[in-house]
Amino acid sequence: METGKHFEVRDLSLSGQGRNNMDLAELNMGALLEVRKRFEREKPLKGIRVGLALHVTKETGVLVRTLRAGGAEVAITGCNPLSTQDDVAAALAEEGVKVWAYKGETTEDYYRYITNVINTKPNITIDDGCDLVSEIHKNHSGLIENIICGCEETTTGIIRLRAMEKDKALKYPLIAVNDNQTKHLVDNFYGTGQSSIDGILRATNILYAGKTFVVCGYGSCGKGVAQRAKGLGANVVVTEVDHFRALQAVYDGFRVLKMDEAAKIGDIFCTVTGGKHVISFEHIKKMKNGAILANSGHFDVEIQLKELRQAAVSYKRIRPFMEEFVLDGKKIFILGEGRLINLAAGEGHPSEVMSTSFCGQALAVEYGIKHKGRMECRVIQLPKSIDDEIARLQLKAMGIEIDVLTPEQEHYLNSWKEGT
Repeated sequence: METGKHFEVRDLSLSGQGRNNMDLAELNMGALLEVRKRFEREKPLKGIRVGLALHVTKETGVLVRTLRAGGAEVAITGCNPLSTQDDVAAALAEEGVKVWAYKGETTEDYYRYITNVINTKPNITIDDGCDLVSEIHKNHSGLIENIICGCEETTTGIIRLRAMEKDKALKYPLIAVNDNQTKHLVDNFYGTGQSSIDGILRATNILYAGKTFVVCGYGSCGKGVAQRAKGLGANVVVTEVDHFRALQAVYDGFRVLKMDEAAKIGDIFCTVTGGKHVISFEHIKKMKNGAILANSGHFDVEIQLKELRQAAVSYKRIRPFMEEFVLDGKKIFILGEGRLINLAAGEGHPSEVMSTSFCGQALAVEYGIKHKGRMECRVIQLPKSIDDEIARLQLKAMGIEIDVLTPEQEHYLNSWKEGT
C-alpha cells in the first residue's frame, strides 16, 4: 500500500494505466464532457468541497475531473470493498485528488476511508448506497449544519434514505439521482443487465444457453438482467414480492415462481432487489449440485452467506471470484463473495451508461448549490427539465436529432376545445 498526506492506494506505478483508462472512457462519455465544458467556463462549484463514496472506476474518475473543472475540491473513497480499480485510484492520487481506496479493502479500512472523506468537511456528499450519509448522521452530526445537500445514485441507497426520512432521522436534503428516468433506463436496465451478465461470465465462463437462470427481483435492474439472460438462450425464472412487477414479468414472457420452488430448479441465480436474505440458507439447501449464486444488489446481504459458511463441510476458492462450498454432499458456488458481481468480477457499467448517470450527479450538485437553503430535509427528485437535458446531451453525443413541435402542435396539445 502507498500512502501520502491525502491518499492511500495500492500502487502509484499503476497511474499511467489508470490515466489511459480514464482517457478511453472519456471518448464514450460525450454527454458528461459537455457538462464539463460548461463547468470549466462558469465554475458553478467554486469553493465547494464535495465528498464522494462511489465505485472508484475509470468512469467515476471522469466525474471527479468534471467536478474539479467546475471549481470543486474533491475527496473520494470506495463504496464497496471489491469495486475499486487500483489503476484509477493511483491516477487520481497523482492528479492531486484526495483518494483513499483499493480493491479488496478490509472492513476496517473501508470505514476508515469513509471517515477520511468526512474529515474533509464536505459541503455536498455523493453516495452509492448511503454509507457516507449514514456515517455522517450517526457519528459526525456536528458537520451537518455546513452540508448543503447530498446526492444518491442507487436503489439500495434510496431505500435507506426513505427509511431515514420516515423515521425523521434525515437532517439534510438528499437528491435522488437514482430516480431520474435516464438513470432507470440507461444505468439500471441497460447497464445492470449487461454488466451483471458480463461479471458472471468473467467469474465462471459458463454457457447461458439451456440453463435455468433465476432473477430475484423485477425492478429496472432485474428487468435488464432477465432480458440479457434470455438473449443468451437461458430459460429465465423471476421471483418477486410485488404484484405489479410479477405481472410485468409474466407479460414479458417469463415464468414467475416463489423462491422455494425456483431454488429447486435454478442453475444460476442473480439477486437484484436491494433487500436482505432474498436467497436464504433454507433456499440454498434446496438447490441442485453445481448451483451458481451471484448478487447485483449494492450490499452483500441479499444472499444469506454467513449460515452457508458456517454449515459447509468444506470450502475452497477455485477461481479468483468463484468460491466452492460443499453442503449436504452438493457443491454450491458463490461469485464475488456475494458482492456486486458486475464490479467484483467485471468493470461495472460501460462508459456510455455512466455518462448519463454522472451527468445526473454533476447536475444534481449544481442544482443543490443553486437551491442552497431552500430545500427541505427529505429525499428530493430533480426537475424533469434536468432529466430532459441529460437525454438531450446523450442524444447529441450519439449524433441523433429529433423533431420539434410546431406552434400549431403546441397550441393543440395545450388546449381542450378542438375535438372531432
